[in-house]
Amino acid sequence: MRHTISILVENKFGVLTRIAGLFSGRGYNIDTLNVGPTHDPNTSRMTIVTRGDDATLEQIVKQLNKLVDVLKVQDFREDEYIDRELVLVKVAVDARSRSEVMQITDIFRAKIVDVQPKSLTIEITGGEAKVEKFLDLMKPFGIVELTRTGKVALPRK
Repeated sequence: MRHTISILVENKFGVLTRIAGLFSGRGYNIDTLNVGPTHDPNTSRMTIVTRGDDATLEQIVKQLNKLVDVLKVQDFREDEYIDRELVLVKVAVDARSRSEVMQITDIFRAKIVDVQPKSLTIEITGGEAKVEKFLDLMKPFGIVELTRTGKVALPRK
C-alpha cells in the first residue's frame, strides 16, 4: 500500500541526509521525495511517498518523530490531502503527429514549454491519475525524455 507522509523540518544542514538514512537503514524504500522551503524561512516541508503496510508506516512515523530537527509528521490518508506533481516530458513529433500531441496537451490543460523541429516539451501538473493518463497517451508518439518532481501535498483541513 502506498502512503504519503508530510514532514515539517527545521531548515538545517543534514536534515535530508538523516531522514533518507532512516529509511535506507531500516530497509524502507522511498518512491518519491520532494523537499522545499515553506512560508517560514526556518522550515522546509518534505513529502515522501513510500510503500508498506500500516504497521510499517506506523514504525516509520514513530522513528521520524524521534529525529531532532523534525517538527511535525503527518501520514496522509485518502481524501485528507491535496496533492500535485509536475512533469516535464519531451515527446517526439513530426509534421503529422504535432497537431495531435498539441490537441491532447490542450485537453489535459498541460502547457507546451518548448518547440523544436522534432519534439515538443510539455509541462503537466495534477494528481497522479491525471499525469499517468497523459503519459500513457504520449507513449505511442515516443517519449524522448521525462522528469518528475514527485508528489507535493498539503492537508485539506
